Amino acid sequence: MEVSKITARGQTTIPKKIRDLAKLQPGDVLSFEVDGDRVVARKVLSERNEYLAALSEDLSEWLSPEDEEAFRDL
Repeated sequence: MEVSKITARGQTTIPKKIRDLAKLQPGDVLSFEVDGDRVVARKVLSERNEYLAALSEDLSEWLSPEDEEAFRDL
């Protein structure tokens, strides 16, 4: 079991061991669902979801290092 604390802004870090086991990479999209007292996170496979694939093309204009820096604290 790995643990991570949630910040006042609702952010958390996925522990490296979990990222490695789940093969999560920067830019990956996660979906969340609540199942009783559990929160389940799943990697969204964009190649299986045409809508998300099309959406990601539209949003690619915001993937510059400058945009990443500007939105880091949101």
